[in-house]
Amino acid sequence: MKNFEIVAKRQLAENVHEYEIYAPLVVKHCLAGQFIILRTDDEGERVPFTICDYSRENGTVRILVQEIGYTTVKLSQMNVGDALADFVGPLGNPTDLKEFKRVCLVGGGIGSAVIYPQAKQLHSEGKSVDVIVGARNKSLLMYTDEFERTCDNLYLITDDGSNGNKGFVTDMLKRLAEGGKSYDCVFAVGPLPMMRAVCNLTKELGIKTVVSMNSLMVDGTGMCGCCRLTVDGEIKYACIDGPEFNGHSVDFDETILRSRTYREQEQAHLCNLRGR
Repeated sequence: MKNFEIVAKRQLAENVHEYEIYAPLVVKHCLAGQFIILRTDDEGERVPFTICDYSRENGTVRILVQEIGYTTVKLSQMNVGDALADFVGPLGNPTDLKEFKRVCLVGGGIGSAVIYPQAKQLHSEGKSVDVIVGARNKSLLMYTDEFERTCDNLYLITDDGSNGNKGFVTDMLKRLAEGGKSYDCVFAVGPLPMMRAVCNLTKELGIKTVVSMNSLMVDGTGMCGCCRLTVDGEIKYACIDGPEFNGHSVDFDETILRSRTYREQEQAHLCNLRGR
């Protein structure tokens, strides 16, 4: 088997694929919360992806890819047997939840896959783990089978109610808290507005909250500055200082505003890639 060979690929939703990559040296050291950087070919750009799962026994790492730019569209055209030019990692600081015994993991959209390693880790340590997964509709709910095997309770909710449970992840979290559920920590990953809403709620509830700012990363080494954010009044970089931070200390308003700077240009570029 070739280094960085794609050994498995499956489509989870429209424009969303999961890849299992053979990378024995990477998987030897990776932990929940960390990320890798890949290149599709020798002339490709370097793009970071959070590790969604790994198998030390098989020497493989799983990542989830949504087609939103040049490299992700190009990657979607690669198949089992193809090999990436580079697959570097693990990078970033691993998740640190060892002090908590009752944790609620909250995932929104494609971010749901990112909380799976944390669910596995906490479950293996015998800790209480509840998982809330939210999406726009039921076709976008990710990793539900995997979470069923690695958590005490799985709660699914969609914006349109197509899964029979309408609302947002914050609605579910509030419902659980009002019903008597008690958590030491909430760990949230998803779109920036979702994580902001979760943090606003948990601040009211007095629950420590950790968020992953992995979606901000571009270069992955701290050189480009794209993942700059303000935490407790200080400048931090998601790829170097994170990607996880105390959610109650993150300036989400500033971060969301910065993330929209090139939205029109990004959309135009993506349309050109797809010939639309």
